Amino acid sequence: MPLPDVLRALLTANGPSGVEAAPAKVWRDAASSFAEVAVDAMGSSIARVAGTAGGRTVAIVGHIDEIGLIVTHIDEKGFLWFAGVGGWDPQILVGQRVVLSTAGGEIPGVIGKKAIHLLKKEERDKVPDLKDLHIDVGAKDGDEAKRLVRIGDTAVIDAPPIELPNDRAVSKAMDNRLGAFVAYEAARLVAEAGGAKGDVVAVAAVQEEIGLNGARGAAYSIDPDAAIAVDVTHATDAPGIDPKEVGEHAFGSGAVLERGTTLHPALFERLEAAAKEKGIPYTLTASSGRTGTDADVIHFSRGGVPTQVVSIPLRYMHSPVEMVQVSDVLAAANVIAAFCLALEADATFPR
Repeated sequence: MPLPDVLRALLTANGPSGVEAAPAKVWRDAASSFAEVAVDAMGSSIARVAGTAGGRTVAIVGHIDEIGLIVTHIDEKGFLWFAGVGGWDPQILVGQRVVLSTAGGEIPGVIGKKAIHLLKKEERDKVPDLKDLHIDVGAKDGDEAKRLVRIGDTAVIDAPPIELPNDRAVSKAMDNRLGAFVAYEAARLVAEAGGAKGDVVAVAAVQEEIGLNGARGAAYSIDPDAAIAVDVTHATDAPGIDPKEVGEHAFGSGAVLERGTTLHPALFERLEAAAKEKGIPYTLTASSGRTGTDADVIHFSRGGVPTQVVSIPLRYMHSPVEMVQVSDVLAAANVIAAFCLALEADATFPR
């Protein structure tokens, strides 16, 4: 199946942590066709589908930021030096094209390092650090570079989506525009079905990659009765991955439902029941403490929020070639929508 138009638009927009305005606008514009849309002070986008019977409010939270770079120094020759925004493997960055967001608009650049011909043996054997890399925007000197770029401008890898055979697609920012899309799509499905008994609130949260910050603020302000965090997890049918460590979540196996010490068992049981009833494919994973998702701050918001995680199998995480199978994305949206639509108005979540 083709990449959904809204997902393609989200992946094409550039928005590292703290600078998510472009993808957030795409998300809000799409959600405004079926929901009441707002944005909070941190920049997280909120789309509320009103309930039909005064039932429980469910928040569906996917973060919309991507990992990126931030300019920390511009030298006299016009080269830009940078720090990472989020977790980078520096080897991934060598030789990449980037797009910088500046006051004058987006401009292209490349990430450079000393050519292999010039490296000493000990340098060839060493994995590069971020401090060994620079961005070249073609400036002839520092003055020209400073007219184009300011300290604090951000960049992302220039790697727009490409569709592959077997329902697969590759792009930068799959982590976690996929989660933001699933939150949007689940809410859209609920609206299309005439609404759930309680409000369904989709959230495109900001700043996850630098501290789960947007979800923390959104959970406090929305104060939901239950929450589902949507993120990516490692597809286990790629080379070098041990299912004994991370579970089994091959491409095409559907949504990943998580059980864990901080997650609410009643929500898991309801999600699994919805998947079984609707014939939606899924696999299971387990966490012994932190989940590494927005759920880690949502579950203790205010007096506590029953929280669950639904994930999407992904290959090559935190790279320009993150790969997903589209059917798994839609399975995640469908199981969450089915859960919301099946939730009784007076549902309780005992623990």
